Amino acid sequence: VKDIDEAVTNADRNHLNSLLRKLQLSVPDQKEAAKELRLLTKRMPSIRTLVGESSDTIPLLLSPLAAASTDPDLHEDLITTVLNLSIHDDNKKSFAEDPALISLLIDALKCGTIQTRSNAAAAIFTLSAIDSNKHIIGESGAIKHLLELLDEGQPLAMKDAASAIFNLCLVHENKGRTVRDGAVRVILNKMMDHILVDELLAILALLSSHPKAVEEMGDFDAVPLLLGVIRESTSERSKENCVAILYTICFSDRTKLKEIREEEKANGTLTKLGKCGTSRAKRKANGILERLNRSPSLTHTA
Repeated sequence: VKDIDEAVTNADRNHLNSLLRKLQLSVPDQKEAAKELRLLTKRMPSIRTLVGESSDTIPLLLSPLAAASTDPDLHEDLITTVLNLSIHDDNKKSFAEDPALISLLIDALKCGTIQTRSNAAAAIFTLSAIDSNKHIIGESGAIKHLLELLDEGQPLAMKDAASAIFNLCLVHENKGRTVRDGAVRVILNKMMDHILVDELLAILALLSSHPKAVEEMGDFDAVPLLLGVIRESTSERSKENCVAILYTICFSDRTKLKEIREEEKANGTLTKLGKCGTSRAKRKANGILERLNRSPSLTHTA
């Protein structure tokens, strides 16, 4: 059995090398090789493993992308191949530590076909599973382009962009970068349009530990939106995220308590959540209600 395994591996290795050589030839050859690499790396985990064995593989794979005007199909197939290869755990670290690869993923986020851009975002999501990679990708400037992709609103790409942003925001310094790059406005606009509400709330909850994000949520009128989600959502996790964000907002900006009090009189949203939410949601809802009760005469303060 061992011999058969080794024979297959050798055949795989030879096949991979012949495809990589083909990527250095004419554009029609490159396109043919890239299409086959895309399919092979999707279907055959053994090929994904082989890639990490040689330090030449990635430069050879990416070399056609250095051309000023890469054919859109070739671009898409090569970026999708990178995505397929990034699924293999042993490749994640070396991929993220390759500045050329990260730079080409960012280029793909900016100017590929929508499928290419979506797959570049998915590759960033996959690579950002490792904490050290989250730092590298954050420093590369990728977050701004992921937010642009989210903002544009192509259904295919938005979910991949949101997943990547969420993963990157699990490390503290990327929260600051994400807020500076305009995430709060983009996220609230999408939520107002009822798009990816659960996914975007999860990002917003992560960002709510950043003072600037909380300030912007107040400026962009997040309070009625969050209360609306608590009333309408069927997701316990989303209600929990909403009330946790509201808790942070009203503890940093007293003027928002008045808004919450009026809504509470009309709908009793937090009272209901305080009785039948998750244990964390109950705790946060009751914390806000206690705060309301302690400040009965909220004055108009500027």
